[in-house]
Amino acid sequence: MTEREEFLDIFHRYVTRPGSEKLLDWLDTKTDFFTAPASTRFHGAYDGGLCAHSLNVYRVLRSSFFEPDTDTEETYAIVALLHDLCKIGCYKSGSRNVKGPDGKKSVFLIERFMKLKVEEAVAIRWHMGGFDDAVRGGSFAMSGAFEKYPLAVKLHISDLEATYLMETRGE
Repeated sequence: MTEREEFLDIFHRYVTRPGSEKLLDWLDTKTDFFTAPASTRFHGAYDGGLCAHSLNVYRVLRSSFFEPDTDTEETYAIVALLHDLCKIGCYKSGSRNVKGPDGKKSVFLIERFMKLKVEEAVAIRWHMGGFDDAVRGGSFAMSGAFEKYPLAVKLHISDLEATYLMETRGE
């Protein structure tokens, strides 16, 4: 199974929210999500790296943190698979980024098609942790988000593990 097929399988299996099919169609037919690199110089810096990274984040989040009594498969699939939509159209192999990623942009893009729960939106918004421009600028909002929404911490940790422990530069 290709990474694109695996992404689509997980998405179709767990994400049933109104608007999700339109979001998926947009990703598949109008964006470079399945072919884009996750970065130009770091992890996933190859064609398809963005989709591969999203799957790695899902795998870590699901295997490390999922609790069937309190969590939903849909929420975990949404936050992990869609957290980096902000990178659509940003990176081309062998070049610098067009514009840096931003968790707020991911939330905005998702909500053009389907409604997010508050905890999902907060988790996606703050998934970059200390790499977020607001944090680097001195904002303490991330700390408040992490205290109130454990899913935000779990997504951030999963993103770090996928990026620094599972993935390498290039392929």
